[in-house]
Amino acid sequence: MAQVYIGLGSNLENPLGQIEQALKKLIAIKGIDKVKISAFYKSKPMGPQNQPDYINAVASFITSMPAEQLLDELHKIENLHGRVRTEHWGARTLDLDILMYGSEVIKTDRLTIPHKGINERNFVLYPLNDLADSDFEIPTLGKLKDLLESCAMDGLQRLDK
Repeated sequence: MAQVYIGLGSNLENPLGQIEQALKKLIAIKGIDKVKISAFYKSKPMGPQNQPDYINAVASFITSMPAEQLLDELHKIENLHGRVRTEHWGARTLDLDILMYGSEVIKTDRLTIPHKGINERNFVLYPLNDLADSDFEIPTLGKLKDLLESCAMDGLQRLDK
């Protein structure tokens, strides 16, 4: 069994609703248990700025599913939400990224864990901090509390639903 953290993001077609529906689908996947979700956050887009702001969150859960199989399941959910991959860092209905898979470090053609750039993304680190304790360690990158010290909120807003 692995403790998994995934990032959720959306900035099209009712972003909050997209994430809430994706969470329902995630919870329904056989082999995923004990799902927890961070607060929701509003963030500026990473890429082109001529797109709407994002709604982001982080979910954690336990699974025995191999990482690449989990990636396939997440892609199925994205596809059900009309995800189209046309522009790098472009607007999207739903983005589901495996941030961490236990303490594993994975580098394949399809998957990099810990997720690339996790240490520079406030919209990942702050929601992750909602779920993890202060000594939480991100493989190859260090303690979450240390990463937060060098990652400003920079316009990131925690939302109250």
